[in-house]
Amino acid sequence: MPEGNSAEGMRAAAYLGLGSNLGDKAAMLDAAVAALSASPGIAVTARSRNYRTPPWGDTDQDWFLNGALGIETALSPHALLETCLSIEARLGRVRERRWGPRAIDIDVLHVAGATVADERLVLPHRFLRERAFVLVPLAEIAPDLVIGGETVAQALARLDRSGIEPVEGAA
Repeated sequence: MPEGNSAEGMRAAAYLGLGSNLGDKAAMLDAAVAALSASPGIAVTARSRNYRTPPWGDTDQDWFLNGALGIETALSPHALLETCLSIEARLGRVRERRWGPRAIDIDVLHVAGATVADERLVLPHRFLRERAFVLVPLAEIAPDLVIGGETVAQALARLDRSGIEPVEGAA
């Protein structure tokens, strides 16, 4: 953890999903993790391996590299979302089409004790339990996390994991 950004005084465990399918995907995920680690009110506590995953939704695009982070945060869920969106913009994220290619995607998946449903944010993430590309890395760091009445591992057991492979040497 960067100095002065310890988990001391943090109030909530949270989980983030990371993804990239443009440029140097691994470098982009590393840059996102570094930016999150350096953000006030956020301490990274766990990181999954990176996983090569097929595109989802809009399938006419390159494969993705996905991962998951566990964090401790003093930020409100909306402030955490704004921090993630700001980091995406700094790293070159351009929103051109839904589920389209992206340099970086940082999704707030879950914040302990928070249920949110508004035009900006839904927690737990509305599609979390339906997407193997999110659940595979999340299950690596939080298999027993309960979301929607079932654990991450239980939700993942229902899904097709075809084409999702860990990338060797990834953090």
